[in-house]
Amino acid sequence: IIVLCVSGMRAETARYSVPEEAERGSFVANIAKDLGLTGVELLARQARLVPEGEKLYFQLNQHTGDLVVREQMDREELCGQSEPCLVRFEVLLESPLQSFRAEVRLTDINDHAPLFLNKEIVLKIPESAMPGTRFLLESAHDPDVGNNSLQNYSISSNEYFHVYIQQRNDGRRYAELVLDRALDREQQAEVAFSITAVDGGAPPRSGTALIHVLVLDTNDNIPVFSQTLYKVSVMENSPQNTIVSVVTASDLDAGTNGEIVYSIFQNSEENLQTFKINPKTGQIRLKKPLDYEETKTYEIDVQATDGGGLSAHCKVEVQVKDVNDNAPEVIITSLTSTLSEAAPPNTVVALFNVRDRDSGDNGRTTCELTGEQPFRITLLAADAYSLVTSETLDREQVEEYNVTVRASDEGSPALSASKTLLVRLLDVNDNAPTFTQAIYTMVMSENEPAGRSLGRLSATDLDAGENARVRYALVLPRTGTLAAASFVSVDAESGTVRNLRPLDYEKVPAFEVTVRAADGGSPPLSAQAVLRVIVRDENDNAPVLLHPAPDSSAAGELVPRWAPSGYLVAKVVAVDADAGQNAWLSYELAKATEPGLFRVGLHSGEVRTARAVTERDGARQRLIVLVRDRGQPPRSATATLAVALVDDFSDAFHQLGHDPSSGQQPQVAEEEMLTTYLIASLCCVSALFLLSVLVLMASTLCKTRARAELPPPSPSCYADGDFISDGVAVGSMGTLSPAYRYETCLTSGSGRSEFQFLRPILP
Repeated sequence: IIVLCVSGMRAETARYSVPEEAERGSFVANIAKDLGLTGVELLARQARLVPEGEKLYFQLNQHTGDLVVREQMDREELCGQSEPCLVRFEVLLESPLQSFRAEVRLTDINDHAPLFLNKEIVLKIPESAMPGTRFLLESAHDPDVGNNSLQNYSISSNEYFHVYIQQRNDGRRYAELVLDRALDREQQAEVAFSITAVDGGAPPRSGTALIHVLVLDTNDNIPVFSQTLYKVSVMENSPQNTIVSVVTASDLDAGTNGEIVYSIFQNSEENLQTFKINPKTGQIRLKKPLDYEETKTYEIDVQATDGGGLSAHCKVEVQVKDVNDNAPEVIITSLTSTLSEAAPPNTVVALFNVRDRDSGDNGRTTCELTGEQPFRITLLAADAYSLVTSETLDREQVEEYNVTVRASDEGSPALSASKTLLVRLLDVNDNAPTFTQAIYTMVMSENEPAGRSLGRLSATDLDAGENARVRYALVLPRTGTLAAASFVSVDAESGTVRNLRPLDYEKVPAFEVTVRAADGGSPPLSAQAVLRVIVRDENDNAPVLLHPAPDSSAAGELVPRWAPSGYLVAKVVAVDADAGQNAWLSYELAKATEPGLFRVGLHSGEVRTARAVTERDGARQRLIVLVRDRGQPPRSATATLAVALVDDFSDAFHQLGHDPSSGQQPQVAEEEMLTTYLIASLCCVSALFLLSVLVLMASTLCKTRARAELPPPSPSCYADGDFISDGVAVGSMGTLSPAYRYETCLTSGSGRSEFQFLRPILP
């Protein structure tokens, strides 16, 4: 067993030999050793054999690397007379994908003996034949080759003949019978002896036939061919009965001795099956179509025999001309049917061979890909190719490729064949999910019960399988409050947003959270979007009175009897914690002692006299002002005002103590006690104020003596500032109008010691 070379990927061919008819399991070679691999590496790389033909005659032990015979082989059956007889295959290795060519030569064993087609050979020789005349004998057939083929002929002892061995151009030997002495029919009409064909095997094998020579009367002229060698050529696609050649021979004899019959000498069974000859005309025709790929040359021995039994021979050499009748074959030896989209350029996808049984230009092939695809073909060795990627792949653009490999020969006309390979791309998580919107705005009503669906998030991922499975979640802030994230939840699978608890618009009118969509890849990719939830206001807050204070039974207001129409009596101030239409307030006079005396501003809440006050009007008036919002249904509140009509403000306290509409009489003791407290308080405040003014003036005079005498002080008014109710400052926000102000004024020229209530400062 000879290993010539194994190096690189398809760079050389590993050559081995094994005798034909070797038993199953017979050792041929150790592939692992020749490839420089261990048995473990051979097993890990899933080494396997790929035959060139349809049948695999050898087997590879992946554990030991031994190449053994899988099935007995008959060299004569596989290769006939061709030499050498080679069985070719490829050794394929995975991870990385590699291919190595190998061929095993079947050495011939002497398993066939020479065999004569006819066990009895009859020769008719005229008695006038001269010594030295040669007679062609039928050849024995031995399918073995080399030394095991037919090597020699011998004949049994006789008085008239010996055998002479000659060799054809193809190396096959044939025998001629040589006449040693003249025949005499009258002495011996028949001569019989045996011929033995022997091969060169060890031990040699032989075959025997009986030669029967019939001695004929004298026919002194033998047929003569016009040519001893005819050379013709025939196209391999020639149909049956095509004339190959015409041989002619002549005989100088007359009568039956000059009549010639042509025949094909039985020196080859294949010739007899392929050609036939017209015995009268000498036309040689085809019995079946020729195939250049099987046999390129035929040698036909034609015999011309006259009526007297004399014969002559010539050779017809038929050269079969190749025709481009075989299309190339694309033979896939290894294919990776699934390929990662992340595979880099030059990744091997498949290994294949291109074979054309024709020769010359008809057998010379080229290989190409049809269509624009990210693959290319690389030549590895003669007629051996690999299909590799030419650029990066993207499964999201193309999920699978039908790669068509077309092989064409250079014949005229050219023949071609195609093979289509299906390559599917495996997904890689290279695409992050994408939200359909950057900002999702959802609306919920305040006081909405927990668990209500607010909407649905939607994100898509261009990947496939688990890499495209999107799950949703809220993104909790790293710092700061987590309140917003506790208001809603997101279903991980569907992206449905639900509220976790009822919300109060007045506390949380809107909020934003960040949501994330992550795929199921490893590692996962994600995207973020903003979820903005707007709380829709509901009319769940009634108006709240700031003035008059809701805890007081009735607010007292003084109106002089000389007040004209439109005189500002008071202003009802209210706020509503709702928003929009639910916070729009309107005021109306619900009830009054004198319905026609007062009116209320619809939007301002100002209580004014509707006409001039007269003497006939009662000194005490009671007003109920209704404050209503515009919600559905509307909510309201009422304010009660007690108005005293006075001629002089000194009577104000006496008149405020009795409400004529109440039907009750005032309690004198309580009124006097209240009046006493008020007067005492007023005196104390006035005294402290005057003392402060005197101290301030004295200090100023001491510091600025040069300053001119100051003019008499004017009434000093001090603004109490913005209206305050229940500790809540009401400015320009909400439903309270711009600052409603009062002033406390003390006059130096008045002889009275009382508070003076001035008209409010209007905006």
